[in-house]
Parts: sequence; structure tokens; C-alpha cells
Amino acid sequence: MKIENPNPIQWRFAERAEQLKASFIREILKITQQPEIISFAGGLPSPLTFPVEEMQVAYDKVLRENGKVALQYGPTDGYLPLRQWIADSLSTEGAKIVPEQVLMTSGSQQALDLLGKVLIDEGSRVLVETPSYLGALQAFSVYRPQFKSVDTDDHGLVPSSLAPVAEGARLLYALPNFQNPTGRTLSAPRRVELVETCARLGLPLIEDDPYGALSYQGDPLPKMVAMNPDGVIYMGSFSKVLTPGIRLGYVVAPLPLVRRLELAKQAADLHTSQLTQMVVHEVIKDGFLQQHIPKIRSLYGNQCQVMLDAMAQYFPAGVEWTRPEGGMFIWVTLPKHINAIALLDEAIAQKVAFVPGAPFYANDPATNTLRLSFVTVAPERIRIGIEILGKLIAAKI
Repeated sequence: MKIENPNPIQWRFAERAEQLKASFIREILKITQQPEIISFAGGLPSPLTFPVEEMQVAYDKVLRENGKVALQYGPTDGYLPLRQWIADSLSTEGAKIVPEQVLMTSGSQQALDLLGKVLIDEGSRVLVETPSYLGALQAFSVYRPQFKSVDTDDHGLVPSSLAPVAEGARLLYALPNFQNPTGRTLSAPRRVELVETCARLGLPLIEDDPYGALSYQGDPLPKMVAMNPDGVIYMGSFSKVLTPGIRLGYVVAPLPLVRRLELAKQAADLHTSQLTQMVVHEVIKDGFLQQHIPKIRSLYGNQCQVMLDAMAQYFPAGVEWTRPEGGMFIWVTLPKHINAIALLDEAIAQKVAFVPGAPFYANDPATNTLRLSFVTVAPERIRIGIEILGKLIAAKI
């Protein structure tokens, strides 16, 4: 029976809910679903790289041979054979990672949320790069930290900039490889300096590494977790090397921390899909990634070069950009008087989209910056889109 004329509920949201903001990128992506839009906006892997047939075979095999286990609740920390594979892949001669240090998560975004939940109190100082990954800023913001920005340059984060802001900080969040949004890579000497600096300061370092396998040269730089497994928290994901639709990530942390993260995950979702974990393990366990990842590198490297060449041809003097050696992004710095958000409106009117840079800053946003992603756009459309964008910029100089 329906109640007649009920009083409308006056919803009272928690303060943390009141401060939640939509992702600027996700809002742009709603526009870019239109097929006529040339979108350099999304950080989406190319569907051309998705191993559809291999995933289908693995699903069939797992369900046929072990379906009752795959479809059951699983342990919170994750499927042990997959955790063992991750631990083995990260272990070095000098640093042994054990599966007990690995917690599987529902995408690396959940790992960020769990780390925020476990490590950040309201008002806690959190150190981030300038600029930093928007998804991390969103995840941590729920816990109301005090963000402090640390300096970066063409060689990545500047370790010497930590000391003035590190006192009392709960963590430093960094993306060392082909950073989102800038595409920059933290140089090998700075990795050593950064790990040593954080160890000296007693500062936990989060090494977020979703793009590390996507080096166009195929020569990955050393992982910081191998330099100090007791002080570095490593985050990884299968989104960029398999498919983002499976929502499978992981965090590798010292045992006292990983146990706390596991408890927080129990309260969030009990466990990540057992079926998905078993399927991914089936796909990768016999070396599939060694053959698959070079194909991704080749595709992305070629499209990156097409974009760089087009920018050199069509962008006017006074515009600067990064030249990534891997990953998915190019960072553009416009003359200071040009506002990238206003430029976006004009670009969309010309059927081109990008992401303005301001949302990637925790403090003091640079409104004359923007991020371009090249991996989902065919070469001929890259050239057309960059020519349009170049003309729009030139009109403002």
C-alpha cells in the first residue's frame, strides 16, 4: 500500500559527502562519447590491445575446471597463486617480496582509497607531486588531508624539495614512470635519492606504477620498492597491460600495513572477484605478458611520435610540451595568459577534446596547462586534431 502525501525526506549528508566532487575527466568523457569528437581527453587504454580471445579461453577453462571455487567467496587478501606471481615478479636478488605482502584490490583506485582510510586523519599532511594524478587527489581528499605540493621538473620529482614540507607528513605519493598527467619519468639517480631521503625522514613513500611496463624502449628503470621494501608501498594494476574492465589492481606493503589494509578492505567489499583473479592468473602464468606488452609499447610509441611530430608542425612558438619515453600522456604548457579551460570550450566546438591541467594540482593550479592522451586515437585523426588545436592556440598568442 502506498502512503498518501508522505512528507519529503530532508536528506542530511555526511560532511565528507558534501565535499565530494565529480571527476573533471569523467565529466569531459561524457562529451567525448560522441563519435565525431577527436578525444585526447581520456586516459583509456586502446581497445586494440585487449586480449579478448585469451581472456575468453581463460574464462572457459577456469569455469570448466574450477568453477565452483571461482564463483565462491574468496579470501580478502586475494587468490594466492596470483599473489605469488606478483611477489615473484617484484622480487630481486636483494629484496624478496612474499605473497603475504600483496593485497589484491578492485582496481588500483581502491588501493588509493584504502591507503587513505588507513593512513590519513583529518588535517594530516600528505605530500604530492606538482602536478599529481587527479584520481589520487580525489581518493585522499575524502579523508580531509592537508596537501603539500613538492617540486617537479623534467626529470620528475625533486627529492631536495621534501625536507621543508615533510615534518609530520603521513605519506608521499608519487608516480615515477611516465607520470599521469605529465608523462615524465623519475630519473634513476633521483629514485635512489628519493628513497634515501624518505628513509631518513621516516616518510612512507607510495610508488604508484600503472604505466611502468609501457616503456617505448622496453628498458624499465629500477623499482623503488626493491630499494627499501620496509618503507615503500608499491601499487600496480592489470588495467594498462590487460584490460581496465576487469578492475584488478594490487598493493604491496610491509606486513604491519598490509594487515590494516586487509581489515579496511573487509569492511569495504569483503574481497575482489575470485573469478577475475583466477582468470587473470590463467592468462599470465605462462609468460603471456612477455609477448603481449611489446605490442602495446609499439602501438603507443608510434602514436606518441605521430602526436609529437604534429605538435612540432602545428603548435605556435611559445608552447612547450613533454616528450615521454613511455606511457599514455603528453603535458602541454601554454603561454601564461591562455586559460586552458576556456580553450577547451572552443576546442569542443571544433570537435576536439583534451583535459585542462588545473584539476591535477593540489595547490596553486596552473591554468595554462593541459594533458593530451594519444593512445585511443588513430594517427590520421591525431594529426587533424592537433592541427585544429594548434590554430586555436595560435589565435590567442
